[in-house]
Amino acid sequence: MKQYVAHPFEPVFDKDSKVLILGSIPSPKSREKGFYYGHPQNRFWKVLAKVFKEQVPVSIEDKKEFVLRYHIALWDVVKSCDIKGASDSSISNVAVNDIKGLIQKTNIKSIVTTGKKADFLYQKYVLPVINIQSVCLPSTSPANCSVKEEQLIENYEILKELIK
Repeated sequence: MKQYVAHPFEPVFDKDSKVLILGSIPSPKSREKGFYYGHPQNRFWKVLAKVFKEQVPVSIEDKKEFVLRYHIALWDVVKSCDIKGASDSSISNVAVNDIKGLIQKTNIKSIVTTGKKADFLYQKYVLPVINIQSVCLPSTSPANCSVKEEQLIENYEILKELIK
C-alpha cells in the first residue's frame, strides 16, 4: 500500500558547489538512518570513496564534509509523493523540491541523477524550469544489483570531470 512521504532532509550544499547529485526521494531505510543513501547495502558512499580515492565516510558529518570537499551538492527531485516502500516505480502525486532556488545560491553548472526514475522526474518537472541537461548515472541502490560495483565506479568517474 502506498503512503504519503515528505522529504525529511535539507539539501547538502555550499556556495562553492559545482555539481548537484539528485536522487528521487530517500528510501525508508535512508529516512530511518537520517541521511542520503543510508541503506547499508546502497553503494553510493563506497563508489564515491573509490572514485576520489578516499576512505568511505561513515558519520553523517563525514559524509557532508566529503561531498562539500569535492564541490558536490546532494538533494532529491521529489519534495513529497505517494510511494510504496522504496519502489521508485510506484511514485505518484509528486511535488518537487525548489532546485532552481538551490542552484541560485551556488556555482552548480552540472546536474547528475542517480537512476532512471530520478532522471525521468528531473526531465519532466525540473529541466523546463532550469534548462540544465542532466547526466543520468546508474542507481547505487541494492535493488539495482545487475550493475556491478566496478561498473558503477567507472560511470561515476564523470564526477571528476564535472567538478573541474
